[in-house]
Amino acid sequence: MSGWTAADLPSFAGRTVIVTGANSGLGEVTARELARVGAKVILACRNTGKGDAAAAGMTGDVEVRKLDLQDLASVRAFADGVDAVDVLVNNAGIMAVPFALTADGFESQIGTNHLGHFALTNLLLPKITDRVVTVSSGLHLIGYISLTDLNWKSRPYFAWPAYGQSKLANLLFTSELQRRLAAAGSPLKAHAAHPGYSETNLQGNTGNPVGTKLINFVTPLVGTDADFGARQTLYAASQDLPGDSFIGPRFAMRGPSGPTFRSPLAHDAKKAAALWDLSEQLTDTKFAL
Repeated sequence: MSGWTAADLPSFAGRTVIVTGANSGLGEVTARELARVGAKVILACRNTGKGDAAAAGMTGDVEVRKLDLQDLASVRAFADGVDAVDVLVNNAGIMAVPFALTADGFESQIGTNHLGHFALTNLLLPKITDRVVTVSSGLHLIGYISLTDLNWKSRPYFAWPAYGQSKLANLLFTSELQRRLAAAGSPLKAHAAHPGYSETNLQGNTGNPVGTKLINFVTPLVGTDADFGARQTLYAASQDLPGDSFIGPRFAMRGPSGPTFRSPLAHDAKKAAALWDLSEQLTDTKFAL
């Protein structure tokens, strides 16, 4: 069955897109393809050296800027340097890593995958003209949001449940952002996407030798390439969709791109609102429209 691909992207001429974590993997492909169709693309990267190397392989108008989502001071500095943007792609992420804290004392996965992007979105919101796309994961299905211990301070830390929590947070954030945009009468849209299971450098950093070996064995067998994974993000970034769309492969890890399912917990509007309030407190940022 044929389906939508990056070859079907419309022109982005005259439009500016920010892609976080654009120095490798899904983010690099997303940035490359949007630049190819005429967008001015800002590669927002923690490691600007890797960002420069990625940009060198792209055609079009690309620029590398420093952004460390594990440091809210860096997030604020980056946002201050942006004049206007049409599409924000919250792509950067870490997966199933050993316990660590960000510069602001957040558990690193919730800090990077959710709180950093939450702050970035709120700070940029008055400058965005079209949409926010946040990359979640099918593994949000194993996630549970603990509003009393979001940063794993009082419960035993487990890398995969922590990852699942952060990816579920991405979906609840998207839903609550869209609710707030609609309530404010804003034409902006909030979408989420998941790549299926893409073979990128995201895997294999669990810090657990057994877990790492298992992932390294399984990934080549079931994983798809980064072009396929990024296709879901590009679809969400370019197509005319209702707000709060969640885009992914039809058959979880393969198939044509389009709206996909989310867990019952990802439909919890009260939890989404409560997570938003907690995230505002933790990041000292607010919905700015």
